Amino acid sequence: MPAVSRNAATFDLLRRWARLLDDVFRIPGTNIRFGLDPLVGLIPGLGDITSPLFALVLLSQGFWMRVPKVVLARMVLHAGVDALLGLFPVVGNIADVFWRANRWNLALLERHASPGRLPTRSDYVFVWCASAVLLLLIFLPLLLVIGLVVWLWNKPAPVLGV
Repeated sequence: MPAVSRNAATFDLLRRWARLLDDVFRIPGTNIRFGLDPLVGLIPGLGDITSPLFALVLLSQGFWMRVPKVVLARMVLHAGVDALLGLFPVVGNIADVFWRANRWNLALLERHASPGRLPTRSDYVFVWCASAVLLLLIFLPLLLVIGLVVWLWNKPAPVLGV
């Protein structure tokens, strides 16, 4: 099978899975679409691995197609935010309706697949901003603890009355 038709068949399959996970159903009377991801998310254990598994498939396909590393990083961040939102029961399921990491990652893969386009400025901006937010989330608790220790250390000792 030629590489071009193999890639077309692969993308057709990935599109079907992304649609199934992200927007196969529509809420009647609205334009709001959702897929199986928020529904499967209601099942403990199984719901937590469905979207990350598909993200892993998309990432491995992107790696195989030599998608630029910054685009792969952006795909990882999309999947990471999706997984982070999924940590919160019910809220994560509602967020899955609006945060469509699978669709976005597939669009990135299709746009940048060989012979695709070069990464855009927005790819770099997204990766840098998301990295900065992650670093802030990592170091903010540490800075708060240090601040609390310094405050307690410098607080005058209570005077015991006799």
